[in-house]
Amino acid sequence: MIAMLAGRVDQVGTDSLVLDVNGVGYQVFCSAHSLAKAPARGEPLRLFIETHVREDHIHLYGFLDEAERAWFRLLLSVQGVGARIAMAILGTLAPAELAMAIVAQDRASITRADGVGPKLASRILTELKDKAAGLAPITVAAAPGDGATADAVSALVNLGYPRGDAYGAVAEAARRLGPAARLDALIRAGLRELGR
Repeated sequence: MIAMLAGRVDQVGTDSLVLDVNGVGYQVFCSAHSLAKAPARGEPLRLFIETHVREDHIHLYGFLDEAERAWFRLLLSVQGVGARIAMAILGTLAPAELAMAIVAQDRASITRADGVGPKLASRILTELKDKAAGLAPITVAAAPGDGATADAVSALVNLGYPRGDAYGAVAEAARRLGPAARLDALIRAGLRELGR
């Protein structure tokens, strides 16, 4: 199994690139994020690789960092998510954004990826809900509104709501109320979201 390749970029396409490793060109499928960050032709590049062997093909999937590869593997563990859909999701959402969407149970963000409908997005959110925090820890302070939002999430958690549910409710409340929302308004709106 190939786990890493280091060489020089030979070609960059719409969904893959060719990496020249000592005269051998490897076609490596990459997310749109990775392809956008790929260096120019002839420049050195190192990719973490996930090798998929099937009856009719061998595909290499490449990632600029281990976090993206870990998310690729995790997405493949969800029923109905194949390599193409996993790459589409990672091309739409960076690993930190994907982790935030899962913790916040933000189905709309996931459905922005090609091939992901509401039903599959719901399955991804459900199956990965408990795994997201371990893969890419998210601090509540990264949420919209910073201090007030973090305090509102903390208040809802202290009232007995699960952190992921509280985070999602407050994030939605913050989006609706705007960045100047006060703590008491965020808590009330968060409780309304949780009551739906």
